[in-house]
Amino acid sequence: MAAQLRRAPWLALSLALHGLIVLVLLLIPREEPDADSAPQVRLAPTEQAPVIDEIPPEPEPEPDIPPVVFDDVPIEEPISDVIEKSDIVSDVENVADAESAFDWTGPNPAIGIGGDAGGKYAGRPGGGRRGRRSPTYDTTHAALEWLARHQDDDGSWDADEFMKHDVEGTACDGAGNPAHDVGVTGLALLAFLGDGHTMYGAGEYADNVHAAVKWLTTQQDPDSGLLGTASSNEFVYDHAIATLALVEASGLSRSRVLRPYAQRALNYLEYHRNPYGVWRYQPRDGDADTSVTGWCVLAYKAGQDFDFQVNVQALEFAAAFLDQMTDPATGRTGYSQRGGSSSRLTGDHAERFPREQNECMSAVSLLCRIFMGGIDAKDPLVEKQAQLVLAKPPRWDEEAGTIDHYAWYYGTYALYQVGQSPWRQWQKSLHRAVVKTQRNDANFRGSWDPRGVWGSTGGRVYSTAILCLTLQAYHRYARVLIR
Repeated sequence: MAAQLRRAPWLALSLALHGLIVLVLLLIPREEPDADSAPQVRLAPTEQAPVIDEIPPEPEPEPDIPPVVFDDVPIEEPISDVIEKSDIVSDVENVADAESAFDWTGPNPAIGIGGDAGGKYAGRPGGGRRGRRSPTYDTTHAALEWLARHQDDDGSWDADEFMKHDVEGTACDGAGNPAHDVGVTGLALLAFLGDGHTMYGAGEYADNVHAAVKWLTTQQDPDSGLLGTASSNEFVYDHAIATLALVEASGLSRSRVLRPYAQRALNYLEYHRNPYGVWRYQPRDGDADTSVTGWCVLAYKAGQDFDFQVNVQALEFAAAFLDQMTDPATGRTGYSQRGGSSSRLTGDHAERFPREQNECMSAVSLLCRIFMGGIDAKDPLVEKQAQLVLAKPPRWDEEAGTIDHYAWYYGTYALYQVGQSPWRQWQKSLHRAVVKTQRNDANFRGSWDPRGVWGSTGGRVYSTAILCLTLQAYHRYARVLIR
């Protein structure tokens, strides 16, 4: 490097000069700029990119109809092709000789464990042979005989043309609305089941039960599970009653073939129910009433009894709805308003059948609460509702408009559960109003005239089936009210 500098003196001179300039600049004092006079620099805002841990999924569109949560139940063949007497088998072996579910000594969750047939369904006679003889035995069996004589060959009961079976003598009157064939067939089937007759049993009405079950399944829409059609405004009544009948028939007959049809019928009720609510005429329209809800609760409870898939939360909503409809001061449950009265049709229906003649909705509420549980005999509401129902007992008085088979049905079952003095008092009125008014003449023998509130809707088949069921309260369900 020294040799190069000697050969290039100009480079050394340049370096010395630049060093002198730098030294002079460092000696000059610096003046801090005034903050106020400092130039303002505006920066355009920039968006900070979001930090994405993962890509969120695209939201799924809201379905128009909430899906039923139950498993789909495949049905490979129409039941009319496969449900023959030889095909009706139990989930356990060696029951072919059993007369009913109560004759089988194996496990049956719905009626208890072992041969005692203990449980909710234990009191049913078992094909007319077993069980204690009911005080209303003769009356109920006359009713079953009338129903059997007026059943169509296809297994149904014809609400408006049942009298075609009266080939001799004076034909019965009392036609109902043909739109309710599914409902009256369900009621009639329940009456035979209530007496202990099953599809495979040896009782005299096993063929009637088998035919009725077979017909009901042919009326089921394979996709929705609806029994019948939505041709009437009240079609859900028919469906709920028929569902209860199919569930009981399947459970008591222990039929694997029938079970999918009963499950689909329950599934339709779940589809029909209001989200976070209960039931009324149209599916999921936000409307609700105590009467329709009552039948649906009974169907759901039977489903639980026989181990079907049932949305337990629906029963919780039903209990909450009944609370909403019940006046806590009086205990009265209304049809669609708290503490209100029962329903009536438009026109002069309310004049011919005054609403204040019965406490039907309070009876519906009381029975449903007892079956759903969560209430015991010491609950003040039980006493209030029992006294309300008891204060307006059955009375067959056409002129006064007191005939209401529907109210008598629920009142009888509710007070049977309560038992004791209320039931003893109610029995006396029931005997006078129902047992004494059964027809004993010719083709009418065993039936009841459809003179009541809903008689023109259901007709003689309805009045006979529901009053037969009413008189079966002595043995149809065991008392389950906790004391």
